[in-house]
Amino acid sequence: MSEPLTTPGEGFHPHLHDAAGQPATSLRTRLHHIRADALDGDTAQSGGMRRFAAVSGKTVGSEKLWMGQTHVAPATASSDHHHGESETAIYVVGGHPEFVFLDDAGPQPEEIRLRTSPGDYIFVPPFVPHREENPDPAEEAVVVIARSTQEAIVVNLPGLYVLGTGS
Repeated sequence: MSEPLTTPGEGFHPHLHDAAGQPATSLRTRLHHIRADALDGDTAQSGGMRRFAAVSGKTVGSEKLWMGQTHVAPATASSDHHHGESETAIYVVGGHPEFVFLDDAGPQPEEIRLRTSPGDYIFVPPFVPHREENPDPAEEAVVVIARSTQEAIVVNLPGLYVLGTGS
């Protein structure tokens, strides 16, 4: 028989105090349970997307990792952006989002479109300009994101450019 679900707020959050009113144990000495309905929408955003933090310095005291969810509405594209020094790993949960960037392997920079399905992964290196699109007219695209920085870095851009040639 499996154990019952954790009760929300039961010893997992930094705002909790013990019976004597003292701060709870250090954030770095315990596991943290972040419930699906407790994701933090107060994070860096770009147009056309909604990002929600689950694991961050703010939510659990992480020092080197950010993880959360991004939702892209039907028939929507994000702003062009990059994630600064952060490496970003993306796991497609639902929908068929497309990830767009410029590649300069040929004589002229070419727009490359990576079409994905649930279960696929995408890796975005630091500073690479890109955008996410959801061409589906009816279904929201949902992805889980992990970043190598403590907080979500989003630098919105006026357009895509090949890394090393833009600003």
